[in-house]
Amino acid sequence: MESKSLFERLGSSPGIAALVEDIVTAHMENPIIRARFRPFLETPEKLTVIKKHLAAFLEEGSGGLAKYTGRSMRDSHRGMNIAEAEYMAAIDDILAVLKQHRIDEQTQKDVLAIAYSLKGEILHL
Repeated sequence: MESKSLFERLGSSPGIAALVEDIVTAHMENPIIRARFRPFLETPEKLTVIKKHLAAFLEEGSGGLAKYTGRSMRDSHRGMNIAEAEYMAAIDDILAVLKQHRIDEQTQKDVLAIAYSLKGEILHL
């Protein structure tokens, strides 16, 4: 039996788009990181672009056909001085959304492994 790609396990493009919507919503409600995200509510066009980039990043990174054309993770977070607690709050939101969408445990672990692999490109830059 052929195993499914991470892209397929995340629900392909529609599933990833739904995950992105819920992750961004969770970040906006999370008391630890919401101050970084809520200002985007005043610029919905910029929020739309961010969501589009995030979905493309996740899709390309999970084996989908989308091509991410945004800045590198390091460049996207440079100057933000993100603390460890903020990073972990974002990870907690991602995990909660994956569970909410009934993503299986192995897929959750695979997504978290990718997220943790990016930690050095996100923190304190």
